[in-house]
Amino acid sequence: MKTVKLNNGTEMPIVGLGTWLSKPEEVYNAVLTALQNGYRHIDTAMVYQNEEAIGKAIKDSGVKREDIFVTTKLWNTDQGYDKALKAFELSLSKLGLDYVDLYLIHWFKGYDKAIQSYRALETIYKSGRAKAIGVSNYSVHHIMNILDNCEIPPMVNQVETHVTLQNHFLHEYCKENNIQLEAYAPLMSSRINELLENETLIRISKKYNKTVPQIAIRWLVERDIVVIPKSVTSQRIISNYNVFDFSLDDEDMKEIRKINNGRKIFVEFDNVDY
Repeated sequence: MKTVKLNNGTEMPIVGLGTWLSKPEEVYNAVLTALQNGYRHIDTAMVYQNEEAIGKAIKDSGVKREDIFVTTKLWNTDQGYDKALKAFELSLSKLGLDYVDLYLIHWFKGYDKAIQSYRALETIYKSGRAKAIGVSNYSVHHIMNILDNCEIPPMVNQVETHVTLQNHFLHEYCKENNIQLEAYAPLMSSRINELLENETLIRISKKYNKTVPQIAIRWLVERDIVVIPKSVTSQRIISNYNVFDFSLDDEDMKEIRKINNGRKIFVEFDNVDY
C-alpha cells in the first residue's frame, strides 16, 4: 500500500474509498468490501449522513483501528469556533471512534468563519483527537488566509480533481507549502461517461490492459495526489484499488495532461449557497 507523508509526519494511504451520496445501508457493505480488499483509507463527512454506518463497518471489519485512516469533515452550518467543536464531538460519537485521522473544513464560507473554524480544528488537533487537520474546496487565496492567520499549517486540501480539471497551479502551490492535495470526483462523478468515452484514455487503458477508471486513478497516484474514488459496487471498489501493479510512462502522462480543459463539475468554491 502506497502512502504519502503529511507535513506533521502522519502517513496517509494514497487511495481511499469515497462515500458521498452512499446511503447508510449501502455504505456499510461498501466499507466492509473495501477494508477486506486492501483499502485502509475511508473518507466521509457529517453532511453525508452515513458516519454511523461507516463506524459500524470499521468496527465489524476486524481490521485494527490504528491501521485505518478515517477522514470526516465540518459542514457549513457548523462553522465558527464553538459550533465546530460541538460538530466534531457529534461526528466522533456517530463514528464510534476515539479519534479521526483527518478532520477537514468542508467548504469555504468566508474569511472570518474560515479562521474561527480552523482555530477550532487546531484545538482538536492539539487534543490528539484528530491526527491531522486541513481544508476542502479551498483555492490558493483561501489557503493564504489560513496560513496568514493560524498557527498550524493545513496538512491536506481536498478538491475536485480529475483528467479534465487537473489543478496544476493549485497542486504546485500546495507542494510549495507542504500541503497534500487530495482528489475527490477522480472519475468525474456525474460526467463519468466523458471519462469512459475519452479516446486517449481508452488507448492508454488497452496498452496497460487496465480499465479507463484505473488509468484515471493511477494518473493521480503518479502525481502523488491522494485519490478517493467512490463506489458502492463491490467489483468497482476492488477494481479501483487495483492500480499498484503498473506505472504510466512519461509519454502517457503528457498525453493525459492534454485532456485538461479546466471544467468543474461542482460549484465554484466562492459561490456556495448552502
